[in-house]
Amino acid sequence: MEKIKPRTLSGFMELLPQQQVIFDTMSRRLRDSFSLYGFTPLDMPLMEAAEILLAKGGGETEKQVYRVQKGDNDLVLRYELTASLAKYVALNFGRLTFPFRRYEIGKVYRGERAQRGRFREFYQADIDIIGDGVLDMINDAEIPSIIYRCFKSFGLERFVININNRKLLSGFFEITGVGAASTEVMRAVDKLDKIGAEKLAEVLTADLSIPQSTASEIISFVTYQGDPFEIIDKYKGMNGLFDDGANELGVVKQHLSGFGVPETHFKINLAIARGLDYYTGTVYETMMTGYPEVGSVCSGGRYDNLAEYYTDKKLPGVGISIGLTRLFFILQEQGLLNDEILTSPADVLIIPMTEDLSHAVSLATSMREEGLRVQIHSESKKFKTKLSYADKQGIPFVVFLGEDEINSGMITVKDMLDGAQTTASAGILTAGLREKVAVLRLKAPVRG
Repeated sequence: MEKIKPRTLSGFMELLPQQQVIFDTMSRRLRDSFSLYGFTPLDMPLMEAAEILLAKGGGETEKQVYRVQKGDNDLVLRYELTASLAKYVALNFGRLTFPFRRYEIGKVYRGERAQRGRFREFYQADIDIIGDGVLDMINDAEIPSIIYRCFKSFGLERFVININNRKLLSGFFEITGVGAASTEVMRAVDKLDKIGAEKLAEVLTADLSIPQSTASEIISFVTYQGDPFEIIDKYKGMNGLFDDGANELGVVKQHLSGFGVPETHFKINLAIARGLDYYTGTVYETMMTGYPEVGSVCSGGRYDNLAEYYTDKKLPGVGISIGLTRLFFILQEQGLLNDEILTSPADVLIIPMTEDLSHAVSLATSMREEGLRVQIHSESKKFKTKLSYADKQGIPFVVFLGEDEINSGMITVKDMLDGAQTTASAGILTAGLREKVAVLRLKAPVRG
C-alpha cells in the first residue's frame, strides 16, 4: 500500500509538546488576567448560520470565510469573535445583566492567502464590555490597564499601548474641510507608521485630491511631537464632535495611572485611527517596542451599537482583541520564548528498581494528592535510558525506589537541573519538591 505523505495544511499552526505548553501557559495567563477584572468566560460555536455571521460583512468578508452547505443549512466558520457576541447578546438580552463583561479565547478561520505571521486558523483572545443604552467612559480608561496586565503576565516588558479617539479625528477632518473624503483620509492616516509622512502627503494630495495646505495641516496634527493635548487645545471650540473626542480622550488619560499603567507603556497617538468604520470613539493599538515590522499585537476600541443587525436595542461597547496565535509566532520567531519555563508533562518521574511496583504506585498516588504531576517509568529499559527519558522530557526530578529505599522507608530524589541527589523520607522530600516546582511554574513564558 502506498503511504500518504503526512503534512499540515498551509496557514494552520501545529506545535510540538514543549511549544504547546508555552502557548497554553499564555492562554491561561490571559484567562487569569481577564478574570481579575470581572469578565465572565464564553465559549460560542465555531459555526453559525451564514445570515448571522455575514449580516454586517461585505464582499471581502464573504470571500474570506469558510462556508459549509449541508442539506438546507448554509453555515459559516466564524472569522472573528465579535459577530457571534453580537448575536449572543441580542438573543439573550433579557437574561443578561448589564454592563455585560465577557472574554473568549477561541479559534477563528479566514480563507485568505497564508503568509508569514498570518494564519487561516488561529486563536483570538477577546474581551468586551457591553452597555444597555449607555456605557460610561471609565470602561474605556480601564481597557489599557487590562492590556498592560496581560502583556506583563507573559513576561513582556517592551511594549507601548497607543490610544486615540476617532471622534477627535472625524471632527478635525470636518474642521479642515475634508468633507466627503473623511473616511478615506482616516484610512490613509492609519497607515502613517507603515508608509511615512512623505508618502501620506502624496496619498492625500494625489490620490484623494486634498489641497496641499490641508494635507500639511493634517500631517502636522497627527505627527505632533509635543504634548498632544497642546495641539488638541488649539482646535477646541471649533467643532462639537472634535470636542467630544477630546473630552473622552482626556478622561482616558486622566485615569491611566490610577489603573496602574505607567507612562512608559502608553502613548496618546493622534495618528491611530483603526481602519474599520466599526469603531466610533476610543481606539487602541499595542506595539512591541523594537519590532516595528511586527505591527499591532493587540487592538480594539469603542463602538456605538454592537448588535444593530439583530435588535433595535442600543448596545454600546468597548473591547480589544489579541491575535494569540500570531503573537506566539512572532515571539517564537524573535527568540523571545522562555526556554527555562517548565514544559515537561510531569514534575516527577518515579523509576522503580524492583519488580514489585506496588510501592511506586502508592508513592505516585500520595505525591499526586499533594499536587505534583507524576509519571512511573515501568518499561523494561536500561537505567540510563530511563534517565535519558526524563532529561529529554524536561522532567525536573527523578525518584529512585529500590530495595534499600523501601526497607528504610526513604526515597532518593535526583534534581535533573543541577545533578544533586538527596535521600530522605517521602513526606519531607515531597514537601520540598512541591515548593521547588511551584517556583518553576511561576516563570514567565516570555523573556522580557
